[in-house]
Amino acid sequence: MRDYHINIFYSLEDGGYVADIPDLVACSAFGQTPTEALEQLQIAKLAWLEAARAAGKPIPRPRYRPVIYQSPGYGRLAPVLHG
Repeated sequence: MRDYHINIFYSLEDGGYVADIPDLVACSAFGQTPTEALEQLQIAKLAWLEAARAAGKPIPRPRYRPVIYQSPGYGRLAPVLHG
C-alpha cells in the first residue's frame, strides 16, 4: 500500500515549516526545519489515525497527488531544452 502524500512548505507568517497530509483532513504539523516538521507530522498522523479508529470513522486511502504528478508529460523535457 502506498503511503500518504506529504506537503512541506515554508510559512512566512509562522516563521517555520508546515507539513500536511491532504488526504487526512486537518492533519498538519509545524517545525523550525523541514525535518522537524516531517517528524512532527508523523506524530500527528499516528494521532489522527488513532482518533479516527476510536471514533469509528473511515480512514481514507492514500489518493491525493499534486497536479504536477498527474500530468502525462511529467518528467519529460521539451525538445528545445535538450540542446
